[in-house]
Amino acid sequence: MLVNNSKKIVIKLGSSTVVDGKGKFKKKWVTSLIKDIKKYGQGKNFVIVSSGAIALGQKYLKIKKKRIKLEMSQAIAAVGQIHLAGEFQKLFDKFKIKSGQILISPDDTEQRNRAINVRNTFDNLFKLKAIPVVNENDTTATAEIKYGDNDRLAARVAQIIGADTLVIFSDVDGLYDKSKNIVKTVYKLDEKIYSLTSNIKNKYGSGGITTKLDAAKICMHAGCNMFIANGKKNNPLKAMLKYKIFTHFVPKISSLDARKRWIISSLSSFGIIFIDDGAAKALSNGKSLLAAGVLKIKGSFDKGENVLIVDKDENHLARGLASFNSKEIDKIKGKQSKEIENTLGYFSKSEIIHKDNMVKL
Repeated sequence: MLVNNSKKIVIKLGSSTVVDGKGKFKKKWVTSLIKDIKKYGQGKNFVIVSSGAIALGQKYLKIKKKRIKLEMSQAIAAVGQIHLAGEFQKLFDKFKIKSGQILISPDDTEQRNRAINVRNTFDNLFKLKAIPVVNENDTTATAEIKYGDNDRLAARVAQIIGADTLVIFSDVDGLYDKSKNIVKTVYKLDEKIYSLTSNIKNKYGSGGITTKLDAAKICMHAGCNMFIANGKKNNPLKAMLKYKIFTHFVPKISSLDARKRWIISSLSSFGIIFIDDGAAKALSNGKSLLAAGVLKIKGSFDKGENVLIVDKDENHLARGLASFNSKEIDKIKGKQSKEIENTLGYFSKSEIIHKDNMVKL
């Protein structure tokens, strides 16, 4: 079962899982979770991705407004984050478990060098036998640069650290079908599965089932098992193992290396490159993307940033890391490789995106 066969396990806790309706931290429930980690965690590395900073900040500051402007929510998060981390530390200390705090912004996971640094930080915390408690850095996140929910953050963390399993504890037992029965196992995210979604949000949370499917997509590409299970019950891991009530998203068997898993799991693209039929055929045969096959680009991006490659009908063909910035590609699109140096005025690579930096979709 998931715990017994996993070496690295990420547990995501929603706001309503750790904060009650009155804005108080659920010490009893979190204590029961830590007992489970203590019981099942021998020889394993755990990560907790927890929401709740804004909810705790509102409680402490006696702010009852439901709609708060972004700049004010950032300040409230700064206050609440201290309380959230402190509550976890106090409970972990009772069980003689070391803990650390990591605040992550999208730049930390969506830029390759920074993602590697993030992974190294986790690895070193594991060496120290500490459990990282992770949250989005809401204090500096903007509406444009934001995960939007901790489901996607948890999945990206799971992918970056090479986790075997992500468990999302929610206020539901799993994904329900149209007859209100739990879908036990999902092997493929198709239209049938997406038709089951309903974005019903709770008082504090920002996500619904749709964001959990976004997380599942990341995990399945990364070779990581993902589970949605009920976070209302005490000893939630024990309950999962005993009663087997959850939805299990089974990962694809993937031969992709860590770099390509990171590319395909990107939350978004910095730009879009449109290519002709000849280039599309070359990509399907495992070739690199050359300037001659580029029709046009959309968006502004720098060299090394993640871009989406589409055909003339906007079908998604691949993701990759650009060898040129968007202005350079706009200048050399449609040109032969031998013309690139004269066009740009300096020597450069001949591939717009090298096959080693590309993943077919």
